[in-house]
Amino acid sequence: MTATLYHNPRCSKSRQAKELLEQQGIEFNVREYLKEPLNSKELKMLIELLNRPAHDLLRSKEAEYKEHELHVKSTTSEIINAIISSPKLLERPILTTAKGARIGRPTEALLEIL
Repeated sequence: MTATLYHNPRCSKSRQAKELLEQQGIEFNVREYLKEPLNSKELKMLIELLNRPAHDLLRSKEAEYKEHELHVKSTTSEIINAIISSPKLLERPILTTAKGARIGRPTEALLEIL
């Protein structure tokens, strides 16, 4: 598996993650998920690779979180459907490698899977 950074260039944490990977000399693909949203299969894969509750993929302070009536007990299907409908809800940055996936908050968490 090639490393992939799920990236929003307008997000400072996402830019920091990209810079960290470049400084480490890591080859990676960039997926600007707002321009190229993830589908259901890809989101299920991310949840599995992260090995965390699906709710952890959400940016709960976004207006769309409330609009989709999401909460900590939302089902995985509800969360996936909400992210498909509103890609802005996807937490960022996320890195996937052959060793798994990590949400880059803090950015240094990405080093765990390099």
